[in-house]
Amino acid sequence: MARGRKKSENGNGNGKSLATQQSVNSAVKSICDIMRRSNCAGAMQYVPELTWILFLRILDDHETREAEEMEALGLEFNPSLAAPYRWHDWAAPFDAVVTVHREAGHKQGWKRKETHADGSSGDFFRFINSELLPHLRGLKDKSGATPRQKVISEIMSDVERVRIDTERNFCEVLDKVHDISVDSVDDTHVFTISQVYEGLLLKMGEKGGDGGQFFTPREVIRAMVRAVDPKVGETVYDPGCGTGGFLAQSHEYMRAELGADAQAEQIDTLKHKTFFGREKENLIYPIALANLVLHGIDQPNLWHGNTLTNEKTYDGLFVTAPAQFDVILTNPPFGGKEGKAAQTNFAYKTGATQVLFLQHVIDNLKDGGRCGIVLDEGVLFRTNETAFVQTKRKLLEENNLYCIVSLPGGVFTAAGAGVKTNLLFFKKGEHTENIWYYDLSGIKVGKKSPLTLDKFEEFFRLLPTRGDSEQSWTVDMTARKQKAREEAEPYKQQASKKEREAAQWSDRAKELKKAKPVDDKAVAGALQKAAELSKEAREQAAKAEEIGNAVYDLKAVNPNAKAEEDKRTPLELLDFIEAKGREIAEALAALRG
Repeated sequence: MARGRKKSENGNGNGKSLATQQSVNSAVKSICDIMRRSNCAGAMQYVPELTWILFLRILDDHETREAEEMEALGLEFNPSLAAPYRWHDWAAPFDAVVTVHREAGHKQGWKRKETHADGSSGDFFRFINSELLPHLRGLKDKSGATPRQKVISEIMSDVERVRIDTERNFCEVLDKVHDISVDSVDDTHVFTISQVYEGLLLKMGEKGGDGGQFFTPREVIRAMVRAVDPKVGETVYDPGCGTGGFLAQSHEYMRAELGADAQAEQIDTLKHKTFFGREKENLIYPIALANLVLHGIDQPNLWHGNTLTNEKTYDGLFVTAPAQFDVILTNPPFGGKEGKAAQTNFAYKTGATQVLFLQHVIDNLKDGGRCGIVLDEGVLFRTNETAFVQTKRKLLEENNLYCIVSLPGGVFTAAGAGVKTNLLFFKKGEHTENIWYYDLSGIKVGKKSPLTLDKFEEFFRLLPTRGDSEQSWTVDMTARKQKAREEAEPYKQQASKKEREAAQWSDRAKELKKAKPVDDKAVAGALQKAAELSKEAREQAAKAEEIGNAVYDLKAVNPNAKAEEDKRTPLELLDFIEAKGREIAEALAALRG
């Protein structure tokens, strides 16, 4: 499949360079504008359409590069797609200069030209709907199908026909998508297909559509992957993988760690045996598959279905998954409410989605395994619901929760979520003695000023030794538990004493009932006394429990934070209020005038 490529001054043959996320989003927006006027009015229609088109475009770039690398080594390359089903056969604009298949003499876009695309014959759509799409969907059923071919089939499994209304509009989309190539997108600043689709789905969420989901900014993903430090040979799992951001970034990190001396066996392990995930949303699942393949993961082992209920849609790519994993990196959805179908699978029942996901993570992590997870602030400080306390107790007793990073408010604002979040890092098989906190909450973050990796510099410098600074401190959980036990003990003793006294009065009432004649007034008095003592016992026990549960309020409260104190005198405050009152009165007078 030797292929010549015409290079522009930008190196991509298309004359365009997409160096920022904004430029990529702008390019995709122009494509979506065409789709919106072409029978794909809503994002729920044009996002899936753009998924498979863009995937096939970037896949073609990847396989062309792989073919050139293999050819340079004198080795044979077997592409996933053969002519005329490759992008540069049927989708690329015709170019009489660029040869895509020397043996057959085919030029770029030859099949598109042959089927009279842009014309009114309908031959182009007939080829796509009757030949191309059925061929792609059926790849997984071929004898000897490769993992990549099986993934292509899954991505294309629900694509029955082109949704765009006319060949002319479809060709316009193809031309614009053709400009988005591996060479044209600067991956230093943008997350290619993953970030593109996260931006699209964010817009759906902002408009109240079905795509309103929380997404993890890439810089947060990078920081978490670096902190957990996955190694080649370990399995990496994300139980709510979304577009595959954590898995894709883990692959990039692990591949970079290998460097130029990487062994073929190590690379094969990364491509086929390392990355596992689960995703429920039908819209997101094929996007995740596409994203991971395009990041060089030939076999993304993704399970399609509801992680919490364990109801599967398709598990054909998950058959090699181990029972537990070495590394878990995830940002589970927070704020959701689960029904009994999900709760029955967990020891501690609650409708809180994020708490059930935390239980799932703990259960699916190997002894010695490491986890980095995003959790909302509510999970950390809430101690008024039994399942929250039980889950955090399990977390601390079965794992070493060695680090909590308090993120600034607004980190997820661009993704449609304003909730305050934290990063938790823990290792399974050890109980928690100390928690090291790092506070980033003072950083101002917004849509135009996102959290960047450089803000984590001191965090990474202090993490190995868990050093103290103005932004970091350590909480001795062993001492905290001991103090709580000491404070709760008097209430427990009082509760036991009241329970014994209540039992004595209850026994007294039974004896009075046996006496002849029965003294009803005395019986009623004894029962009332027993009830009063029982109530007092419950109150004392509740106070003891409240003290014990407070141990599991894990919210980051920086002891080094300097409180802002208003030092104005009462007279100065009154003068200030009076001056503001005059300003308001003058403004109202101006409006009336």
